Amino acid sequence: MSIISLIIKREFVAKVRNKSFIVMTFLSPLLFVAIAAFVGYLSSMKAETKRIAIHDESGLFVEEFIAQNNSKSEFKYLDLSLIDSKFLKDSITNESYEGLLLIPKSNNVADFESKIQFISNSSPSISFIEKVQDIVANKITKTNLVEANLDTLAIRNAQSKVNISLAKASGEESVKGLNEIKIAIGGGFGYLIMMFIIIYGNMVMRSVIEEKTNRIIEIIISSVKPFQLMIGKIIGTSLAGILQFFIWAIIGLSLMFAASIFFGVNVGPTARVSPELMEQAQHELSGTVQMYIKELWNLPIASMLIGFVVYFIGGYFLYSSFYAAIGAAVDNQTDSQQFLLPIIMPLMLSVYVGFFSVMNDPHGTLAVVFSMIPLTSPIVMLMRIPFGVPLWQIAISVTLLFATFFSVVWFAAKIYRVGILMYGKKPTWKELYKWLKY
Repeated sequence: MSIISLIIKREFVAKVRNKSFIVMTFLSPLLFVAIAAFVGYLSSMKAETKRIAIHDESGLFVEEFIAQNNSKSEFKYLDLSLIDSKFLKDSITNESYEGLLLIPKSNNVADFESKIQFISNSSPSISFIEKVQDIVANKITKTNLVEANLDTLAIRNAQSKVNISLAKASGEESVKGLNEIKIAIGGGFGYLIMMFIIIYGNMVMRSVIEEKTNRIIEIIISSVKPFQLMIGKIIGTSLAGILQFFIWAIIGLSLMFAASIFFGVNVGPTARVSPELMEQAQHELSGTVQMYIKELWNLPIASMLIGFVVYFIGGYFLYSSFYAAIGAAVDNQTDSQQFLLPIIMPLMLSVYVGFFSVMNDPHGTLAVVFSMIPLTSPIVMLMRIPFGVPLWQIAISVTLLFATFFSVVWFAAKIYRVGILMYGKKPTWKELYKWLKY
């Protein structure tokens, strides 16, 4: 067995046999589901009802606000127009009410567009202010229509609500929000890659620093070349990460398959839903869930999983080379902080670019360019794959990614070779540049 194979086996076994690795492999999916359920529970909890005092001297708007009161409303409007406004302001100061909506008296309806005040101790939310403005604007509009002798009932009946149904060119009905689901799936894959590049990259760096500070490295490199040791550590740790992701993928697909059976969906890329079921789905929640699950099964799942593995390997190899070089250049993790920012910044940039460009235009110039750049392609391209990406773009992206990896490994090996035996001195960027010339 070659030396690199022995190093890979040693690193892989050490990571897989770690108790924390075993526990988190099976516990992480459960934690993710538990957190999602907890967030859903919190979002469904009813917020504390906030009391809003209404002092309407005009008498035009108070009924409009009182009509908004119901058991599900976050705000409760109280008609306190008969109470002196100065007393109400003092009540706001004493926090008896969340806020006071002060509407002055005026004979000109147009004055209400700019003279209404909301008084509170804290700044109200934008959504609340917009809702109040809409209520006032609707009332002013109705008043203006009446003064203009226009039939408000006829105008209301003339208003139309449009609900556009979605369909594919093949004739199948589609669902709304599918693009949001795709970006969520792609973003989830990209975010996982970013997190595990950071986690496993730091693991490689800590392993190098530990062996260096314990002087174990002096014994190891007596029989192993620094380049072989670096490659072995990177590959061994990446294999452990891939194993963990495969287990998570199996668990995720099993849960999705179970959900498909539970809701009675015929899974597969050629799955079809009968017209009767489509018609029923317009009225029942279960039918809607069935269509969404069907659309999820029609996504390029194989391309996403294969792309995830390929880009995980390429991205991890690329960034782990940087982490290994940093670990060889420093003596402790504190000294490594000055070198980590340039590594983390491209990862953060790719996440922001992915969400802001892929979400709006997955095949636009910005999304395509950043899905080709090796430092950002592992995340951005994974966000694009659910939308369907030509194979030639994926081929170019993967080729550039692995070509850059081999180039970075060559440079990182130079730093690794010199820095692995350096002790007691904090390297600078200038010194790292000199090491590249050795």
